[in-house]
Amino acid sequence: MNKIRILCFGDSYTWGYIPGSNHERFSEEIRFTKVLQKLLGSAFEVIEEGLNSRTLISDDQRPGKEGRNGSSYLIPCLDSHDPLDLVIIMLGTNELKDQFNNSAETIGALFEKHFVKVIVNRKSQFQDKCPQLLIISLPIINESTEYAIARYKGGAEKAAQTNKIYAEISKANNCYFVDVSSLKVGIDGVHLTKESQIKLAEMLYDKIKLISF
Repeated sequence: MNKIRILCFGDSYTWGYIPGSNHERFSEEIRFTKVLQKLLGSAFEVIEEGLNSRTLISDDQRPGKEGRNGSSYLIPCLDSHDPLDLVIIMLGTNELKDQFNNSAETIGALFEKHFVKVIVNRKSQFQDKCPQLLIISLPIINESTEYAIARYKGGAEKAAQTNKIYAEISKANNCYFVDVSSLKVGIDGVHLTKESQIKLAEMLYDKIKLISF
């Protein structure tokens, strides 16, 4: 029996960035992708595609941050891991940064055009189907931290606004949606805590069990 293949496409949340660290990563026992794999069992294959600082379409000008434009990598990624039964996407937080000056409406429009529409219409090269899509909302930024103050002015409100738009996009495109606005972020005010990573895996597991493959 072929395994059900799930691609997790995202940024540092999917990569498993430890809050307040210097680019340290949670272990496989904590990262939501690996915990989800354990919960789903051997009939599923969960593929990690997380990249720190990945954006929707913006280019990160910092040295060593080349290739962060998620839209340019999406189709090669989908085709590389083809066939896919489900794509889980958690992306958009980096577009909230002050340097990009995006509104929630802009982020939503970019997300739908360059990601949602692309994924649900990317037919497999090997099977007569397109992958299903599960959209994860953005965590709510805690703007009281030094890290968040320096990068995400107004980020908390904008994330909440973006999440409402993401929910509408999910419904309009017949996608699944998981709201993670209740999950706690860590000491940097942005990245998920250990407990939140594990909880996210459990939330995804509950949703995936309702999906017909």
